Amino acid sequence: MTDASLPPLREVIAAHGLWAKKALGQNFLLDANLLGRIARVPGPLDGATVYEVGPGPGGLTRAILQAGARRVIAVEMDSRCWPALEELGAWSGNRLELIRGDALKVDEPTLLGTGPVHIIANLPYNVGTALLVRWLTTRDWPPFWASLTLMFQREVAQRIIAAPGSEAYGRLSVLAQWRACPRIAFDVPAKAFTPPPKVTSSVVHITPAEPLADVPVGALEAVTAAAFGQRRKMLRASLKSLGGDPAALLDDTGIDGERRAETLSIAEFCTLARAWTALRKADAGKG
Repeated sequence: MTDASLPPLREVIAAHGLWAKKALGQNFLLDANLLGRIARVPGPLDGATVYEVGPGPGGLTRAILQAGARRVIAVEMDSRCWPALEELGAWSGNRLELIRGDALKVDEPTLLGTGPVHIIANLPYNVGTALLVRWLTTRDWPPFWASLTLMFQREVAQRIIAAPGSEAYGRLSVLAQWRACPRIAFDVPAKAFTPPPKVTSSVVHITPAEPLADVPVGALEAVTAAAFGQRRKMLRASLKSLGGDPAALLDDTGIDGERRAETLSIAEFCTLARAWTALRKADAGKG
């Protein structure tokens, strides 16, 4: 089959009685030019494996296949979309593999192998951040993915790239920038979607990088969760949720306990996480 033999996406949606479900965080993107632009963000896909979450009726999936991906693995939990995706798989010469289920339950490193894999997705709004954090905090680094090209609400995208001292800077900023390079590729207006959401969206592109510091992932997650969980409080108060008196932790790092989380650089969070790990080991040794 040729590209021309594919029916328009609107016809596919009508033929299968599909509509975007709010409960699943769905908003369908139908503009072929815009979908092609998203598929080009990671660079050439010729011969590449692509992992897509929440393909819905398959608009972005089409663009990825047309961009030359050797293999596309798509995870979709909405059974209404499966027949349309199966038709797309047949058109592609079986380059599309459909995983029926919840992306949050997929063991991706096992499914996808050693990579490199490009993850490209118009993520459902209700699971997007959870999936991103999981991909950023995978234990092995470099990770199983070569790049992430993901669509988020613009507010979330701004948090991913935010610098220390800015209002948007938070836990997601630290986790995204500690050992990766995120950027906003472009914005997508609400009117491009069916139905249109109430917010502007942004396509974010993330590539792995050399870690700023050798820090246990769990420790950085814990320290940032504590610090930003009560971001209006000074560190000497917010870090109490880690357990124990944070004075020793702050003394060890030389970080002023009267500072607030949003003033710390990513390197300083790494220093805190490393010191917290050492203190925990020391306390365990005393026991």
